[in-house]
Amino acid sequence: MSMWMVRAGEAGHALDFFLDNSVVAIGWSELGDLSELKDRGMVATRVGEVWPENSASRNGMWTGIVHRFRNILSVNDEVLTYDPSTRVYHVGKISSDYHFNPTLRETMPNTREVVWEGQVNRDSLPVPAKSELGAIMALFKVSDTTSSAIRALLAGQSPAEAAPDEEVEPVDEDSLLRDIQARSKEFIKDELNRVSWEDMQEIVAGLLRAMGYKTKVSPPGSDLGRDIVASPDGFGFEQPRIVVEVKHRAATTGSQQIRSFLGGRHPDDKGLYVSTGGFTKDAKYEADRAAIPLTLMDLDDLVTAIIEHYEDMDIESRAILPLVNVYWPS
Repeated sequence: MSMWMVRAGEAGHALDFFLDNSVVAIGWSELGDLSELKDRGMVATRVGEVWPENSASRNGMWTGIVHRFRNILSVNDEVLTYDPSTRVYHVGKISSDYHFNPTLRETMPNTREVVWEGQVNRDSLPVPAKSELGAIMALFKVSDTTSSAIRALLAGQSPAEAAPDEEVEPVDEDSLLRDIQARSKEFIKDELNRVSWEDMQEIVAGLLRAMGYKTKVSPPGSDLGRDIVASPDGFGFEQPRIVVEVKHRAATTGSQQIRSFLGGRHPDDKGLYVSTGGFTKDAKYEADRAAIPLTLMDLDDLVTAIIEHYEDMDIESRAILPLVNVYWPS
């Protein structure tokens, strides 16, 4: 027996519809009746025909949700839906095959009948279960561990009694926060890897401006080993004068490139070398023994600095890399 989360729309706006009509439902009304779409390939074809303008990843995600609802969910499978206003999960069992029923709710015509059997308060669940059930997907399969915890609570037991033979490493809120922060950082790195070299140069310049410097960005073409000059006055007359080289590519930067960069520097210069492909061990050694102060910044270092100073970055830089705040209890 599987357990599935089926969300009642954004912010639970369709919860009363689910409960009053003893159903769970999904939208995608533009697809029409799904009765003849008996495998994933048929669903994918219909989705592609209806939304040809979508990216392949988006249509792939929509195909997966629609296919699971139409073809994978089964009679007697357990189902959850969430009420964010009361922080309660409603638990039931699927009692019918797929139905196309636009007369119930035009915007959510794809339905399955459900016998609602009970409720579980979110505050009663272990932290890993809370994290899993917080996913924003419209429909997903619930893990065995979380399913066992929910069944235990329905039976009046503690979640710890749900799976005595299963080894589950405990997770606290601090660990969960660190996990989310790590994942977020990787997603930001993914986005940065996709920007052009010109945009990467602008992001680095924007970061330096957020740190209190004025910048001069070299135009396209030969830059004589400097993509950006940052200084208090913007001309490089006042110290510190920071000369920046930006390499945005998959290849690792080696010691010869570091030596070439250092060869054109004045004794009072400070150096910043940004390489999204990282640095070889020899390059790091070359930087350590440089005659001028030189900082090497790889993609991870760059994202760390951007996160720290993002609120002070200008509109132009933030437009290249739009990020949003995620608030967490301190």
